[in-house]
Amino acid sequence: MKTKEKGFYKTFFSMYFVLVFQNVISLSVNLADNIMLGAYSENALSGVAAVNQIQFVYQQLLMAAGDGMVIFCSQYWGQNKTGPIKKIAAVSMHTALAIGAVLFLAVSLFPYKAVGLFTEDQAIIEEGVRYLEIIRFTYFFFAVTTILLATLRSVEIVRIAFYLSLTTLAINCCINYILIYGKFGAPRLGAEGAAIGTLAARITECVIAVIYVAKKEPHLHLRLKDYMTTDRMLAKDYFKVSLPMFLVQGLWGLNTALQTVILGHMTAGAIAANSAASNLFLMVKSTASGAASAASVMIGKAIGRGNMDVVTNYARRMQKIFVIIGICSGILLFFLRIPILSLYELAPETRQMADHFLIILSIVCVTMSYQMPTNNGIIRGGGSAMFVVKMDLISIWGIVIPLSLAMAFIIKASPEVVVCCLNADQVFKCLPAFFKVNCGKWVKKLTR
Repeated sequence: MKTKEKGFYKTFFSMYFVLVFQNVISLSVNLADNIMLGAYSENALSGVAAVNQIQFVYQQLLMAAGDGMVIFCSQYWGQNKTGPIKKIAAVSMHTALAIGAVLFLAVSLFPYKAVGLFTEDQAIIEEGVRYLEIIRFTYFFFAVTTILLATLRSVEIVRIAFYLSLTTLAINCCINYILIYGKFGAPRLGAEGAAIGTLAARITECVIAVIYVAKKEPHLHLRLKDYMTTDRMLAKDYFKVSLPMFLVQGLWGLNTALQTVILGHMTAGAIAANSAASNLFLMVKSTASGAASAASVMIGKAIGRGNMDVVTNYARRMQKIFVIIGICSGILLFFLRIPILSLYELAPETRQMADHFLIILSIVCVTMSYQMPTNNGIIRGGGSAMFVVKMDLISIWGIVIPLSLAMAFIIKASPEVVVCCLNADQVFKCLPAFFKVNCGKWVKKLTR
């Protein structure tokens, strides 16, 4: 194997594994909430699952703010220019905090309507509102942490995210155990206890991230004053690329939330079944998300250096890796479903439904693991975000959502059939992604 090939695989997998583990551990926070609440009460589990759909949409918008910055900053990083990175990081931080403020205000003014979007069951809504009243205070801390970690990722610093997620998981699990079940003399708080645990964990990870960036980060030397000023020209460049990404990530988050809305209005147990299945699916999906993030940084950096032959070579090798990741992820999800579901205290029909969902998702995982990193890592990382926007608009809102609504409420199909329809885009987006990256033009230099 040539030295350059060894260098490629070392760079890709050193970032990839850290990003996957970080994402898995981060998602384990929600999984821990779900498993503990599932043993406490199915209504509490369903209520928290409904609120977490709001959190998921918010997380997708923050990811768009961070990923837009990574696409730009990785190209500047390839040119060894740190000044523009600081200015773009400030714009991204302001954007994320503004989104967090809007969401905080919305759920504070209309908590019952927010949870009521996902279910008509009053007991589930009450549990969700109790959770929401506390979890909304995590929005600010989560925004700051997400953008700081994206800034570090753009200059190839990823290990701190892994350690932060590990810390978050440990804190959350300990507080959850004490407050959900009322251990060691503490009150038995259920959903509220889970929210307190998550809030404590988010505050801690935010403080650690700020200290690391201020004291330890070796390349950018960011200070508070760097976030007080913005460059109008760079801000315009940032939003030109990021706005399509906000649309894509927002649509993806809304699509996922609509899955809960549709299933929640079909049967009472469908929300709990979908929550149990989707949390495990999201953890396994981290293999695709990590690949997309690593690909985006490497492609952007190569474009910044101006070596188009290297960019093409990287894209070709990465696609082969994505296919292997997809096959392994699908097999992993299929075999993990039984031991993980055994941890939940679910009604037999709910457990069976969750099992069927996971079998479907294990197949979806194979194709998703190719199309997602190809679209969001290679193509979007190469500067062609609008291609991904157009494809998602057509596939999700032109096909998937109308088909799923028709199946659920007109044809009255089973929840399993509806889940197939809701995830169909993960299959047919593979073809346009393949032809675009191998036959089309997708490389755009974004730096000035």
